Amino acid sequence: MGTQERERKVYRPLWRAGLQVIPDAVPEGTIPFCFGYGTEDIVGGFSHAYDTPRLVERLNEDWYDLAVSVGLLDHRREFLLQLPQGTRTHRAALRHEHDGGSAPWRWTRVRLLERWDLMGRGADTAFLGVHAGHPGFGMLALDGGVYVRCSTGERGVDVLAVRRPDRSENVLRHLERVVADDSRYVHRELTAWIARWLAGRVPTP
Repeated sequence: MGTQERERKVYRPLWRAGLQVIPDAVPEGTIPFCFGYGTEDIVGGFSHAYDTPRLVERLNEDWYDLAVSVGLLDHRREFLLQLPQGTRTHRAALRHEHDGGSAPWRWTRVRLLERWDLMGRGADTAFLGVHAGHPGFGMLALDGGVYVRCSTGERGVDVLAVRRPDRSENVLRHLERVVADDSRYVHRELTAWIARWLAGRVPTP
């Protein structure tokens, strides 16, 4: 898949949702994934049932308040967004995970534009969720200070914030387990990427 195809199929829909993609600008040393965190790592969040009045509007408002309060956005309103590789949709990536594989998600640097609608138009792009009001995507501050996750459950949408995932013992143990897993379902490129990051990280004082 070439750059032009990715721009047409992925970047343009994200732009219409209010996100400007900044290609090839992910900071070095960024943690590959933020899975395995525990309740002690969570520093904020909210949930809304699907029957909540003005669901998309409420999700957008509360997401922005959370993003500002935990420091997800930098002074240029930039952050990292986790997207499936290539032009794979969110639904296809989840199906790959449920089939026993490790979907190759990657960080992409984005800037939040003045007019945006992540929970409605963004989720409806198929790259940030299932459809409007059913988002599913991960976000990381450029300095790695906080991870924010939006997920679609059976009854509603859950959004949570995790402080310093790169220093969380829970997250680090999870990444180590991924590297140690030698089953046929493991994505080799993913495990190699995680192993390099673990080997190069500076231990927390």
